[in-house]
Amino acid sequence: MARISLDEDSVCGVAAAISVVDGKWKPTLLWMLESGPHRPGELRRKVTGISEKVLTQALREMEADGLVHRETHEVVPPKTVYSLTENGLALSLLLAPLSDWGHDHLDRLAELRAAS
Repeated sequence: MARISLDEDSVCGVAAAISVVDGKWKPTLLWMLESGPHRPGELRRKVTGISEKVLTQALREMEADGLVHRETHEVVPPKTVYSLTENGLALSLLLAPLSDWGHDHLDRLAELRAAS
C-alpha cells in the first residue's frame, strides 16, 4: 500500500507515484507481469536474486495498491496467478520512457568514464 499519507494537502503527484513502485523489485515485477499472468514460482525463477519472502511482500503491497490482481484456483495443489490490473498496466506503460531515459543515462555515464 502507499507509503505516503494521501490525506495531506501538499501531496506531490510524483511522490504518490513513486511510493507505489518504491524498492528494488517492484519495477521489475511490473515489467515481468506486463507480458501476462505469472505464478509466483515463475516470477521467483525469472527475477534473479529475489527471495520468496520479499517476492510475497512486494506482490501483496502491489495488490493493496491496486497494481496487481491475485487469482487463486481451488485445485490441489493450490494455484495462484498474478496479473496486472488496468491501473498496473497504465503505470507499467508510463515507466517505459523512464526506462529509456535510464538506459540513455547509463550510456552517457559510460562515455564520460571512457573520455576520462
